[in-house]
Amino acid sequence: MDADSDVALDILITNVVCVFRTRCHLNLRKIALEGANVIYKRDVGKVLMKLRKPRITATIWSSGKIICTGATSEEEAKFGARRLARSLQKLGFQVIFTDFKVVNVLAVCNMPFEIRLPEFTKNNRPHASYEPELHPAVCYRIKSLRATLQIFSTGSITVTGPNVKAVAAAVEQIYPFVFESRKEIL
Repeated sequence: MDADSDVALDILITNVVCVFRTRCHLNLRKIALEGANVIYKRDVGKVLMKLRKPRITATIWSSGKIICTGATSEEEAKFGARRLARSLQKLGFQVIFTDFKVVNVLAVCNMPFEIRLPEFTKNNRPHASYEPELHPAVCYRIKSLRATLQIFSTGSITVTGPNVKAVAAAVEQIYPFVFESRKEIL
């Protein structure tokens, strides 16, 4: 087994965060009274609205900015955002769906081996930081992809990046480095 051989790694996307604008002012009280599956947070000045399919939670501000979390793909995030805009239209607002952008993707990947974290950190010092007293994982940052990886000794890697392509590229880029520091099976 070497780092060059093709190993199929499953990257499971757990959360996609997206933002869009409605280009109109939203009356939060009206949304809270007439909308379905809503929680009005008056002290913070926002409304939380949940969709069942796709399973998405949206944070709605009166300015018309909406943040959607909980989707498991970029397509599902866009579909959920459009459904949310449509439900606001049905409440009587002049909603125009604009400025849609995926801002964050969270994924999990399991390596087929365990990793020696102190050795990994020593080999990748400028990008990797490991404080075992504070957190059980190595924090590895890839500035070119704007991705952050949390690498655990069990071989589990949590990846945060701006989009799905960056997350996949980050896992491909980190694999040879973690392969060097893998724990040998006796």
